[in-house]
Amino acid sequence: MEMQKTITSLLILVLLLFGVVSALALEAPLLEADDCQMCHADVIAVVQEFGGKHRDAVTCIECHREHPPRGANAIPACSLCHDPAENEHFKAGGCLGCHNPHRPKQIDFSHAARVAPACSGCHPKQGGELLAYPSNHSVLDCKDCHLEHGQFLNCLECHAAHLAGQTYADCRQCHRPHSPLKVVYLNNLGSEQCSACHPSPAERLAQTTTKHGLLRCVYCHKSQHKRVPACETCHFKPHDLGMHEKFPKCVSCHGGPHLLIN
Repeated sequence: MEMQKTITSLLILVLLLFGVVSALALEAPLLEADDCQMCHADVIAVVQEFGGKHRDAVTCIECHREHPPRGANAIPACSLCHDPAENEHFKAGGCLGCHNPHRPKQIDFSHAARVAPACSGCHPKQGGELLAYPSNHSVLDCKDCHLEHGQFLNCLECHAAHLAGQTYADCRQCHRPHSPLKVVYLNNLGSEQCSACHPSPAERLAQTTTKHGLLRCVYCHKSQHKRVPACETCHFKPHDLGMHEKFPKCVSCHGGPHLLIN
């Protein structure tokens, strides 16, 4: 009987204590944004310096709506503000692989898996080029070349130069990193850039005694690689109609354009 009374008394005491604690919790004042700095001054300093819109557009408690141990929503989902329906980039998922919420624009790829889907959400032009012009670059992930956001590798860090002394600026005269096999250039490109990949035509041009030997490669092959003009573009039809009908291909008599036979 005494044991039963003791147990009953203990249960009543526990219930009373629980009631007091619950009442105190209910009466506890709600946190204000300024309260966060009492325990999280280091985080607030980072947000103040690097937070961008996370500093200016929201407060701590607008993101962190609850604080452990009272709630389970201390860390919000990015989609709370960044609606996937509004931007393709927000559909990529794995946000924390690149972004630290307290410094969101300091993008770090080191913890990310494949970042190409996320990158193309903000850089659709480059992503579109990689798809439209397939090359070895298309199978790489963006972070293979862009080790940090806004940074890129020099072509010559992966590729051997076509020509001795060639620089990154020389590479970019013909190649675009996201469509490298679509070779386009200005029509003042020096012929030495072409001869690096086409030594045989360059050698024949050096031997010719015709005016073709005085022209830059881009005079005939204008603007884009593999563009080959018809002879009539410059020479019209220099012979009588019967001759052109009998020999429709100029090279039948004159050889190739790089080493003409008069």
